[in-house]
Amino acid sequence: MRYVIFFAALFFSSVTYAAERYAGYYFPGITSEEVFDRTIIDVPPPSKEVRVRFVNTMTLSQLDAPEPPRFAIFAKGTNSDTLIMTALDDEIFKTLYRARAQMAQLTASMRQTDFFRELNLDVEGTFFDMLQIMKFDDLVVTDGETWSHRVDFVRN
Repeated sequence: MRYVIFFAALFFSSVTYAAERYAGYYFPGITSEEVFDRTIIDVPPPSKEVRVRFVNTMTLSQLDAPEPPRFAIFAKGTNSDTLIMTALDDEIFKTLYRARAQMAQLTASMRQTDFFRELNLDVEGTFFDMLQIMKFDDLVVTDGETWSHRVDFVRN
């Protein structure tokens, strides 16, 4: 039991360190956090390249839209396993509640993908499930000025 506690502490401290090392450069310090520990489906671990392509696809989708992007999304870390979403205006992530509303809209987009449909996740799958499937360690959502919220993805 002692070893389980040690490795759990080691895991969480490394996840915390990964996001915290970007605080002050890409976003203000973490002001709140939560843990997402649901594993809706188990898939082979994706590579760094898959995570980078995922982020690039989301970014290009924003850039192809008629209106300018309201937030930037990018991956950091040696394995591109920290996802950062930063508001590009003063309204979209003005509060954590508005940021969560944006996550809900991203959930609707994820449910429309062939990937979610083929895995029968188009009803219950969420944006967080997609990040869990992609094996991101954490997500940091920030207004880019006063607050940052971290979601730690724990795999069962």
